[in-house]
Amino acid sequence: MTMWMVWGVLALLLAGLNIYTGKISQNEDDHLILDDAFSNMRTEQASIVARVNRLAPIKMVSLWLFVAATVFVAGYYIMDVISQFK
Repeated sequence: MTMWMVWGVLALLLAGLNIYTGKISQNEDDHLILDDAFSNMRTEQASIVARVNRLAPIKMVSLWLFVAATVFVAGYYIMDVISQFK
């Protein structure tokens, strides 16, 4: 039961981070701003990119933890099936 709870918490964490990052980057535009008249837009876009980039390592770690938990759960049930056939 504990391994399923850990797996569920990791899945919720990963989903929450993806939703949050999606909400943040929703207003990001992929425009090249050359004119100084749009400097406020440039700083706004730079702050959005900085926030998304700051969350990237956390997303990667949570993804790898989720993959490891999934492999652990699958391995547990595979070993259980193998032990029942002995």
